[in-house]
Amino acid sequence: PAVTDLAHEFAEALGKETWQADDKPGFVTNRILMPWINEGVRAYDEGVATKDDIDRGMELGTNVPMGPLELADHIGLDVCLHASETLHEELGDRYQPAYLLKRKVEAGDLGKKTGRGFYEYD
Repeated sequence: PAVTDLAHEFAEALGKETWQADDKPGFVTNRILMPWINEGVRAYDEGVATKDDIDRGMELGTNVPMGPLELADHIGLDVCLHASETLHEELGDRYQPAYLLKRKVEAGDLGKKTGRGFYEYD
């Protein structure tokens, strides 16, 4: 607790807002974020919409700064896959990683850090 208090105080001194959640498998943010990203990947893979339409639709429809595919590229597709696999192992099939996410990681297309993911980067 003392270390946690120090971390909160330090972050707040930097002008950051902090919060704390219980330590549960997958952490609360990944439990919500990874299914969102995986569903965006599945929708793209199944031809439901273009990657641009998925991302723009989510930006406009939910007021987020970027959609699931662009966000996955920024996080790193390998990181998203690892988080999704961990959630799947710990919490079951509803967290199964999207097949296209696995294929992109196997191909070395990891997102912004490699210059290519769902989008291409310079």
